[in-house]
Order: sequence, then C-alpha cells, then structure tokens
Amino acid sequence: MNIAIVQFPGSNCERETIEAVKRAGMQPIPFLWNEAPEKLRDMQGYIIVGGFSYEDRSRAGIIAALDPIMQEIKAQSEQGKPILGICNGAQILVETGLVPGLENNKLAMALTENRRMVHGKLVGRGFYNAWVYVRLAKQYQRNAFTRHLKPNDLLHIPVAHGEGRFVMSHALLKEVEIQGLNVFQYCDAQGNIVNHFPINPNGSINNIAAISNKTGNVMAIMPHPERTSNGDAIFTSMRDYIEAGKVQVTPPLNYYPRRTSMPIYKKSDTQKECIVQLMVTDNHALTVQNALKNLGIDVEVKRQFHWEITCDSEETLEKIKKSGVLYNDRKECLVTPDKHNKNIFLVRAKEDGVGQQKQQVLQDHFNVQGISKIQYGVLWEFKTKDPKTDLINQILSTNIICNPYAHDCYQYKT
Repeated sequence: MNIAIVQFPGSNCERETIEAVKRAGMQPIPFLWNEAPEKLRDMQGYIIVGGFSYEDRSRAGIIAALDPIMQEIKAQSEQGKPILGICNGAQILVETGLVPGLENNKLAMALTENRRMVHGKLVGRGFYNAWVYVRLAKQYQRNAFTRHLKPNDLLHIPVAHGEGRFVMSHALLKEVEIQGLNVFQYCDAQGNIVNHFPINPNGSINNIAAISNKTGNVMAIMPHPERTSNGDAIFTSMRDYIEAGKVQVTPPLNYYPRRTSMPIYKKSDTQKECIVQLMVTDNHALTVQNALKNLGIDVEVKRQFHWEITCDSEETLEKIKKSGVLYNDRKECLVTPDKHNKNIFLVRAKEDGVGQQKQQVLQDHFNVQGISKIQYGVLWEFKTKDPKTDLINQILSTNIICNPYAHDCYQYKT
C-alpha cells in the first residue's frame, strides 16, 4: 500500500510523516515536486506534507497549488483515492479548491494569517507554535480519516503555522456544517468548543481545524497529527479506507461563488500614502514572476509595500516615517509607482492585523499620537512586452496575488 509523501521546495515535515505512515502499516514513497507526475498514478494515497513551500511567497500554499503535479493529484482525487494535506499541505489543498470541493474545484475559502485576540485587542499575529486539543465536530461526516475515531475522542497534537485561520462566506460555512465537512474543531482539555485564544490558536471561524470535501477522501488539517502517536488514528483510518476499496461518488457542494468587479483604489485628501520598495532583489516577486511564466503568462513582476495613513498633521506623518516602524531605511526606500502602468493592483487583507499592530506599536512604544488609522497592503505591478495582453483576467484568474476570501483587490491608479 504505497502512499506518496509529496514535497515541494521548503517542505520540512517529510520525516515525521514517513514515520506516521509506517506506524499505520503503509509504505511511504517520497515524491518530489519535479518528478514526473505520471508516477503518482501508481500510488494508493497521497499526503502533502507541512513546512513552508516556496517560503510562503505571495502567500502560504499558492505557488505549490499552481504546480503541474497538483493537476495529477486532482485527477487521482476524482478516483476516490485519499489525499491528506497537513499544515502547508492543507493550505495547498485549499488554494487548489480540492476542499471543500465546489464545481470545477473553484476557490471557495482561505487559510489566512493567524489573529490572536484577547478582550478585543490584537495580542499576536503570524506564526504560533503550541500543543492544542482537537475533537470531531458534532455533525462531522465520517470520512477516510475518521474511521478509528469516536465522537468524544480528543487528539492532543501540535500546531505550528502562521496562516492557519479558516475564513469563508457565511453561506458556505452553513453548507459545510450541514454536510459535516468541518471535521475537526479546536477545543479545551474537556472537549468544550471555546472560541478564544489560546483554545482557538489562530482565530479560525467556528474553531475549525480541518475540513474535508463532500466525498470524504480529501482532508485539509492545520495541526500536525504526524508529529505524535496521538494522531495515529487518522493514518490508520486512511489505511482502512484504502483496504475497503469503496468509492462513494457525490455531487459537488451547492455553494457557488459570485464574481465581483474590481474596484479602483481611492483615498481621501486626509489620507497619506507611503510606498516602500526593497533595495535588494525581491525573491517574492521573482517567484510569482516565474510561476506565471510557467503558466504561459510572460510578465515582469514588481512588488511594493503600501501604507495608507490617516493622521492629524504632516508633523505626525514625519514622526511615523522616522520611527522605522513602517520601513527600514537601510534596506528599503520610499518610491513612487509608475504613473504610465495601468496594470498595478493593491491587495489588502480583509482583516488588517499588520496595520493594526503597527499603529499600536507607534502609539504604545514611540508615543506617536494623532494617528486615526494605518492600513497595510501590497502593490503588485506587472509589465508585459505586449500592451494588448489582457493581464487583469489572466493573472487574477490564477489567484496568485490574492485570495478573494481573505483579501480585497483594487486596481491602483496614481
């Protein structure tokens, strides 16, 4: 019973995953991203391991999700073979649309930046490493990974991620819960679902720790069951599912995402902009550029950091710039976007923890008063040799610079 251990550049959990697969009585087969995708067809199951594929450039999981081997894994999922994505592997599955499994694997949700809130104040964001408890949701769907678990079982397993917060529309969440696809939820040591930090380590909607597709053969889980024998039931369940050899064919979910037009970025006269660019080579931009070229979109990509500041005076703005909180003048500099380029997009998180945290730092540690709001975003600038190329639809259809469930995207005009 061969299980492909799928690894991308930056994966770092292959050893633990291999050992967990062995404990479950299966044969792990390491599989690298640059091997022939056809080799995957001989496998009985697949695990996309954790880590930081492509250094989480652009955002966690998106570059790997656009890799050709994911097209083969999609094809194998349609045959009912089990596919487990752990941590970064979960992020990849979400970005490919394999979970929760809409028609044509349309993107339906996001795994976005952690938010640790206490009494309404942001106390932390980004990477978090701890042990947590998870349990099966009350209306969970029995699937390929839950056969050896009972409703009251608790798993004490580690989390280690920076972008593990499930977000989705309320309409999709309702269908996910009705279908029982929210397989695991974060809970306390007694199994109670408590929706605050540290029980919910990342602010995930409804404490969701893992989601499956409707067929039940694909699951994205953010905690790491492979790092401890406490999670072995997930892998032995996978083994029994393969041995049973029964594939249930189900229609996709009813939810269908709405298309929205892209707004144009506008700011008021009271809002100031600081646009920051790295002085050294921007590897994030290069990775996006190379990924687009592999998809047949030949463009030059530039990335800049966008700060929108609402404050009471120019004097306050100068204090903010001199503080070094928004940018480091030893490796970054202020720039002006190309006025002649129409293919510039501003991407902002729907819940801007970065801007909120920077404002708190300026006020609490640098005593800079008079700040009403700071908002953070990323400017993506694209240039092509053929000015007639329809860059907007081509690039945005890949979702490479933003996930519409976690981000807002604007056409930027100077």
